[in-house]
Amino acid sequence: METEEGEDRTPLLKESQPGTVPACCSARYNLALLAFFGFFLLYALRVNLSVALVDMVEPNTSLAKNTTSSVCPEHSSTINVPRNTTGEKYSWDADTQGWILGSFFYGYIITQIPGGYLASKIGGKLLLGFGVFGTSVFTLLTPLAANLGVGYLIAVRALEGLGEGVTFPAMHSMWSSWAPPLERSKLLSISYAGAQLGTVVSLPLSGLICYYMNWVYVFYIFGALGVFWFFFWMWLVSDTPETHRSISHAEREYILSSLKDQLSTQKSVPWRPILESLPLWAIVVAHFSYNWTFYTLLTLLPTYMKEILRFDAQENGFLSALPYFGCWLCIILSGQIADYLREKQNLSTVCVRKCFTLIGMIGPALFLVAAGFIGCNYALAVAFVTISTTLGGFCTSGYSINHLDIAPSYAGILLGITNSFATIPGMVGPVIAKNLTHNNTVGEWQTVFYIAASINLFGAIFFALFASGEVQDWAVSGYHLHRN
Repeated sequence: METEEGEDRTPLLKESQPGTVPACCSARYNLALLAFFGFFLLYALRVNLSVALVDMVEPNTSLAKNTTSSVCPEHSSTINVPRNTTGEKYSWDADTQGWILGSFFYGYIITQIPGGYLASKIGGKLLLGFGVFGTSVFTLLTPLAANLGVGYLIAVRALEGLGEGVTFPAMHSMWSSWAPPLERSKLLSISYAGAQLGTVVSLPLSGLICYYMNWVYVFYIFGALGVFWFFFWMWLVSDTPETHRSISHAEREYILSSLKDQLSTQKSVPWRPILESLPLWAIVVAHFSYNWTFYTLLTLLPTYMKEILRFDAQENGFLSALPYFGCWLCIILSGQIADYLREKQNLSTVCVRKCFTLIGMIGPALFLVAAGFIGCNYALAVAFVTISTTLGGFCTSGYSINHLDIAPSYAGILLGITNSFATIPGMVGPVIAKNLTHNNTVGEWQTVFYIAASINLFGAIFFALFASGEVQDWAVSGYHLHRN
């Protein structure tokens, strides 16, 4: 990168010169596309167990002894076609199932910060590649672990979490070398949108595989696809534009020159300034708050639909996946809009990040509270939850990529820090919500939604007050402030 430092290429940053460096077939967009499929598979591997678990347990032990509310009338249930029942069944009670589903997060939280640190040292390519590969291999071993005993299954899920924990910090670290500042929202929203689509596809698809084949194939099919993806990733991707085999000279120059004042060459990580940085804590609070609502919905929505609205969302895979499809569309579109506003309308980076975060957090909070007040209107419940989750997609171009704005060189480490805090709601939120809804009354569920909405509101306001869109002085060589 040193050879380019003497040349002044700033005009390329201001006008992205589509004639010289087209997006189509470029190395940076190929990276975004491969990452998209990688995160698609990661989320498919993450959520497939929650569907398969229904088929893995004996029917009489599968449900917690919670009472069902009688406020809403029972929906007419569809006639059950006999499903394939060749899969092994296990007598795990509700608590054991909770441990099996939660064990993933205990592994996931451990490797966040080490993942960011390792990515800054050895590069994101190997880390992300082996993260997906490891998760896929442990997924392939899941049926065997279940046969050996519940302890083995919990261990395998925790190891999957360890593998997946490094992936987001590794990807952020790669984008710090690959994403020109004015294309960040587009490139990152494409790559991370794979996660939402993975959820959309794997929820109904896992259900169909369990229904017509056998639950073991849920793990074999997705695991094999992950291993297949790994070989493509290792073959086609490079850590930096300088080491890429087939990148055009024009694109390499464009990327390097656009980032030349934003990266640090110092070898040591400035841990103290990082931990004292208020803009980083603004991202931490926003990330934690957003995930509280996200995980509450992801894990407890079917329960609310079933116990309060008396309608089993699992009967229709399309409806349970609909909110995440909306979120996926919103992520893709908001990434395009965010960069358009920054590049063409000359809006400051911090203004765009704050506006998108406010929409992506206050919107979901309002619709979530509304969902608690709609009585027994199932269609409206699905609509409100879908709108709530869809609007959350704006956050991907808000706080979610702000790490790259304030410290591109340490983006992986910063994401590791914020994602560590943001994993806590996945472990704590559903447990608190379960404890608040012992009697499954509408009032209890309104409390759950109030808590999630209040946390979201607090996170949005905190981010709006303290976020920054500028590279921080501790994050660049020579400690000079560079305005984005």
